[in-house]
Amino acid sequence: MELRAGICEDDDELRGVVRRALEREGFAVVAVATGADAVRSFAGDGGGSFDVLVLDVGLPDADGRDVCQALRAQGVATPVLFLTARDALPDRLSGFHAGGDDYLTKPFALAELLVRVQALVRRGPSAEPAPRDDGDAPALRLDPSAHAVLHEDVRIPLTPTEFRLLAALAARPGEVVRRATLVSAGWPEGAIVHDNTLDAYLARLRRKLRDAGVEQAIHTRRGLGYELR
Repeated sequence: MELRAGICEDDDELRGVVRRALEREGFAVVAVATGADAVRSFAGDGGGSFDVLVLDVGLPDADGRDVCQALRAQGVATPVLFLTARDALPDRLSGFHAGGDDYLTKPFALAELLVRVQALVRRGPSAEPAPRDDGDAPALRLDPSAHAVLHEDVRIPLTPTEFRLLAALAARPGEVVRRATLVSAGWPEGAIVHDNTLDAYLARLRRKLRDAGVEQAIHTRRGLGYELR
């Protein structure tokens, strides 16, 4: 069975180099240049059939980490390798908190990228999407380029932090997401976040979802965290 890889890289030359290298390794490749195209291409009807995704962090219209969170929120469990010029520890950690599986800094050796891709393919999906009953509300559609959530014909604008918090919850519908996990997803590593700061952001998110008529709601689980259902 042919393996499939998705690439999102805005640099035309690098995108072509990576694409050709993966094709020589036997992958069928879908390559795009923007975060919006990545969400459309990788989370559509065929999104779940990709074996690996390679996402640039510094995209022209979105942060690649936000793109990853939007994909996770739509149930895409495909392993993700981030490409970035940022090599500081907080940047690397934020990629993992956003749902990534590996991290490669630019410039990189093509041979190392291929080894990392093959390792992710062998490992398989990082997590299985949460099962949904037929009666469940549809998954929220997150737009990382606009930091917004789409509900029917309504676009609900969010701040970048609100977007990341909602994405972390939407990636695990019906599960309790612990406070520490939400803080890691919403704020850079090392940021000082008080308990009431997280609560205030989630209260605003609740109001925005409710006012837009979204069926899902954020529920507090005392002493544990929060749940979207």
